[in-house]
Amino acid sequence: MAKQQKNAKQQTAPRTGKNAVQQETRPALGKVNFIMMGVCLLMIVLGFVLMAGSANDGTTWNPAIFESRRIVVGPLIALLGFVLMAFAIVWRKRDKSAPDQEESTAEQQ
Repeated sequence: MAKQQKNAKQQTAPRTGKNAVQQETRPALGKVNFIMMGVCLLMIVLGFVLMAGSANDGTTWNPAIFESRRIVVGPLIALLGFVLMAFAIVWRKRDKSAPDQEESTAEQQ
């Protein structure tokens, strides 16, 4: 019994030196994430550009400050860009080699 426990400990111990197994590491964000973040950044900039324009200077009335482009469309596009930016950062491509969690739990039951 003591031999079995000793052998089990030797098998699970990590290898170091020449015989060490190199584990493959992936970067946290992939190419697709950066493309999605770039598109979201462009949406945010577009939203702020749509909100931009001349303001009332106090001497004349400028009704353009109440256009729907400046108070509805621009903020919605910017907000959508911010929300999608969070999604672009969190999104990860599924591994085709690993089975889905749902399938493995269904097989166990």
